[in-house]
Amino acid sequence: MNETSAIETVDLSRSFGPVRAVNRLNLTVRTGQIHGLLGPDGAGKTTTLRLLCGVLRPDNGRAIVAGIDVMYDPEGVRQRIGYMPQRFSLYGDLTVLENLRFYADAYAVPQVERAALLTRLLGFSRLEPFRNRRADELSGGMRQKLALACALIHRPQVLLLDEPTTGVDPVSRREFWDLLNEAVHNHSMTVLLTTPYMDEAERCHEVSFMRAGDILANGTPRELQRLVPGVVLEIRAEPRHAAETAIRALPGVRDVHVFGDRLHVIAEPRFDDAALRRTLADANVALHTIRPVSPGMEDIFLYLQRERTPQ
Repeated sequence: MNETSAIETVDLSRSFGPVRAVNRLNLTVRTGQIHGLLGPDGAGKTTTLRLLCGVLRPDNGRAIVAGIDVMYDPEGVRQRIGYMPQRFSLYGDLTVLENLRFYADAYAVPQVERAALLTRLLGFSRLEPFRNRRADELSGGMRQKLALACALIHRPQVLLLDEPTTGVDPVSRREFWDLLNEAVHNHSMTVLLTTPYMDEAERCHEVSFMRAGDILANGTPRELQRLVPGVVLEIRAEPRHAAETAIRALPGVRDVHVFGDRLHVIAEPRFDDAALRRTLADANVALHTIRPVSPGMEDIFLYLQRERTPQ
């Protein structure tokens, strides 16, 4: 394993009957970074995390986490990771502090260290004012912060988080990300997380796009932007469906994606937007705005889905 890598997989594979959930996966996560794993439902993201933490055994291949081969020493790996599944098992009838103490017992955290550790985690998670509140009475965002604090109770080297902010309000999502960044920058942790939110992917140091158990592409957000050729134009026009139909038929247009009330048009570098304007006018479409933009994560993913799907 590379000394700069906290996680490394080599041809990691896992099937469920005829379904190949993870297909010869080769993934590297660098130490001290946040790595995002993106993809649609069924892409193999959750299965990958379960393989890495030793909950599932692979059919083939290897996974090295925190310097340990998961196949040969899954318990050693579990002592070095914090794992937060999509439905983290907090105990609703226990208070915030009681949940933290329970996980401290489960991970055999030494008694002499507990008082200082619990104080630090309550402060870190901003849950000190709610230490005596039952978990069932917490908001969704507060529950996720408590789940993160519980996953950190044994000071792991690596955090594996499965869609940790799904269903959480935007303010709580931002606070959760503040906590993640603090864990990475101040405590030298490594984070591998799955997320359905493309804006969260842009917060990661590196991103891997997954589909049907395979990695479509990986790199920093800036590196991934360069995979989209030509220019990306953001267009607001009405009626939108008529605009989309007319634009797709233009020479030089590679793809059109819908983002709310706007269209993102991926076009060749020397695309003639004057022709676009004339085409929309001929189709009785009112063009409100048109401007070049940098490709976002969703643009990149949709482009990769289209271009790298076997025909």
